[in-house]
Amino acid sequence: MAVTLIGAPYDAASSFLRGAAEAPAKIRRALFSPAGNLWTELGADLGALGVLNDAGDLTIPDDPAGARVAITSGVRAALDRAERPLVLGGDHAVTLPVMEAVHAVHGPVTILHVDAHPDLYNEFQGDRYSHACPFARIMEAGLARRLVQVGIRAATGHQREQARRFGVETVDMAAWTAGARPTLAAPLYVSVDLDGLDPAFAPGVSHREPGGLTVRDLIGLLHALPAPVVAADVVEFNPRRDVDGVTAVVAAKLVKELAGVMAAA
Repeated sequence: MAVTLIGAPYDAASSFLRGAAEAPAKIRRALFSPAGNLWTELGADLGALGVLNDAGDLTIPDDPAGARVAITSGVRAALDRAERPLVLGGDHAVTLPVMEAVHAVHGPVTILHVDAHPDLYNEFQGDRYSHACPFARIMEAGLARRLVQVGIRAATGHQREQARRFGVETVDMAAWTAGARPTLAAPLYVSVDLDGLDPAFAPGVSHREPGGLTVRDLIGLLHALPAPVVAADVVEFNPRRDVDGVTAVVAAKLVKELAGVMAAA
């Protein structure tokens, strides 16, 4: 099934630094650069006809309510064409409206969420739709059957309580290092926040949190995903914080491997 890239250049919900809205163009530039190719490690040719489409960037207003409507509408259009959307954020607030579109078509799915932070605040700095809150809204609305979080290493007491409240399954970095791995079931939605990676591998993020996953850890996790992965996002790349384009290349690599897994089923 065709995978469709959809840019969501939105960062008005960012709590610390803006800049993530500039990410989709940078990821595309690295993905389609002549420095590499469109073959994945598992042997999928994303350059073959009908495997990977690019729908361009959504036109997203800065006001939060309008932004959510625009993102949901754009993702729903791809789903209605029987495509699998791979959304390029943007900050993590985009995941809520993407999941609203996914739920409308697929019902409640399992979410694999890779991140340094749980993003489960009930509200953050007075904003219930902050990029620190999307998974609280998703779980409250019943959009997910299960929420499985990997790479967590910056959870507050409030977020730990929220995780218990919503029955979140967490493989934090201590557990990951000890050998724990998530058990996942399809249909599956994948949300990759680039700060789930150690900043040694992805310095171009707004919230650098040492002690994270390696790029190889994350690629291995993506390659092991059960099919089908019906939709996904890669978010929180902040080009203003990048170093020599390193994070753009890492983001593009993850997009490529994730798209290959999504297209295979």
